[in-house]
Amino acid sequence: MRRSRITAYVTSLLLAAGLALTGATSAQASQLAAATGYVALGDSYSSGVGAGSYISSSGNCKRSTKAYPYLWAAAHSPSSFNFTACSGARTGDVLASQLTPLSSSTGLVSISVGGNDAGFADVMTTCVLQSDSSCVARINTAKAYVDSTLPGQLDTVYNAISSRAPAARVVVLGYPRFYRLGQTCLGLSEAKRSAINGAADYLNSALAKRAADHGFTYGDVKTAFTGHEICSGSSWLHSLNLLNIGESYHPTAAGQSGGYLPVLTSNA
Repeated sequence: MRRSRITAYVTSLLLAAGLALTGATSAQASQLAAATGYVALGDSYSSGVGAGSYISSSGNCKRSTKAYPYLWAAAHSPSSFNFTACSGARTGDVLASQLTPLSSSTGLVSISVGGNDAGFADVMTTCVLQSDSSCVARINTAKAYVDSTLPGQLDTVYNAISSRAPAARVVVLGYPRFYRLGQTCLGLSEAKRSAINGAADYLNSALAKRAADHGFTYGDVKTAFTGHEICSGSSWLHSLNLLNIGESYHPTAAGQSGGYLPVLTSNA
């Protein structure tokens, strides 16, 4: 009799524990199921500059219906979609004007930022207009900034995202290499093209490290763009466009759909 009472007592404890665990699991599942909104943050590579079909209400932010965030949302129908990425954005701009839609119901965040902080536009202007040595010197200045200052700026942005959207999966998208090397190509010298590619790799390494340190996922687009760089004959990137300077060195619509979109999709 005593053994049967003990057995019954233990059984009831196990059953209660099982129900408690099941309840906790169900609560967690419900919370995750509710967190299905998508917020797209970042700079011009996320807003879709260079892809055309800009949303008129986005003004100078130039958000495109052919940008990877818009394409992903159209394909996956998240419970909500907020597209706040903006052309020219730096880390401070993301903090100041892009984070409002983030909440506990946000299940996915994508972001590309850091290139403008590191002086992307000035690097390209220097490399286009000045000598090989001036180009390399400007790139070295940018690399020093990536080492000394950018990590702290990224930390501030990433911490803010985590605080506002604690249930979200965050995918940090990198930047492509711009040039296919070893090809006959009008424009910049091979030395400049190689240095610019190296700068992109350097920035991407910093982004990947900061993403990992925050528990975020890094989306490397370099492989996706391989064979589609400028000078490849099948480029997914605009070269220098004197008629539309702003679109220079940005992904085309094909670069958004064939380069960035698959990387986000595989990491979301």
